[in-house]
Amino acid sequence: MPTPGDETNTAQADALPAPRPDHVEDRFARLALTCVHKEYPNKISHVLSSTEDAQAPSSLYPAFYGCFDWHSSVHGHWLLVRLLKAEPDGPYAELIREALATSFTAENIAGETAYFATEGRASFERPYGTAWFLQLIAELDEWDDPQGMEWRETLRPLEAVIVAKTSDWLPKLAYPIRLGTHNQTAFAFGLMIDYVRTTGNEAFEALLTDKVLAFHLEDRNCPLAYEPSGEDFLSPCLHEADLMRRVLPSDQFAEWLSGFLPTIPTTGSGDWLAPGIVEDPTDGKLVHLDGVNLSRAWALEGIAAALPADDARRASLLASAALHRETSIKAVSDVHYAGSHWLGSFATYLTTKRGITGAGTPE
Repeated sequence: MPTPGDETNTAQADALPAPRPDHVEDRFARLALTCVHKEYPNKISHVLSSTEDAQAPSSLYPAFYGCFDWHSSVHGHWLLVRLLKAEPDGPYAELIREALATSFTAENIAGETAYFATEGRASFERPYGTAWFLQLIAELDEWDDPQGMEWRETLRPLEAVIVAKTSDWLPKLAYPIRLGTHNQTAFAFGLMIDYVRTTGNEAFEALLTDKVLAFHLEDRNCPLAYEPSGEDFLSPCLHEADLMRRVLPSDQFAEWLSGFLPTIPTTGSGDWLAPGIVEDPTDGKLVHLDGVNLSRAWALEGIAAALPADDARRASLLASAALHRETSIKAVSDVHYAGSHWLGSFATYLTTKRGITGAGTPE
């Protein structure tokens, strides 16, 4: 049975240029273009303090109201920036620029900033959505396109509020959050570290790095066999390892990994970690497992890239990454809005190797 949004999502996609057979990212661009300004269906994460707070999503979040929820809208916009940078003269470039220009106005970002700054919203979209927003900033910050530079400046007020709120939160966070869903800190900290190294925010980097080492340097024997949980889209074990390769030199990371994930094989096999299974792609929670396959693939690639070239585990890590990639890319489509509103971003992060080509791996 179709989920809400399936029919209109397909109709919008039909109006876009057809994807080129040899450009898998065209499919992902189409998914984001059909949802970044699609207001309904919508799942808001919003605390009502009075009847005046009962407003439409576009009134609450004037830039990031589409794609079903705030964080998916944010990383949908990130997807569009990422692909526009990669192919500025591609068949979707003009449509992408129009969509981004519609969202990234001073008025819209002032509304977003005001929402974040309102009392009682300290934890809004923390840490997943805010981490993706900072990843969006990093993407714009390293781009020398004139319009991209304007957008980067337009977003700066919201960036400042999010960095300030996160910096206030980090010293108070006593324990890591080891979930396979939005609240996981390992994944969010990885995106944030890439952001600070792109933008040169040394004070924020120090806060993050100190917290990462305090939380995880002594971790051992992560129970990878317990994964995935039934609604995971992130791997607690693999994303912690993908985080630690960002803060440890290669030799030290290799030693840490031996204690943290001692069962990684050295045979070159890829079947030591089975991809997650999705029984119902119309179910918004169950379809999370398509996301876990995508995010596992990029985490496995990141872990392998950080190990010394002669490390015997690299072949098995990359073989498993390839298996997860093959399984997951096939699942990214516009058929069901339950997955189409967000899976394209995860697929783009994987296929464009953002986590590896970003600023996250130490010298």
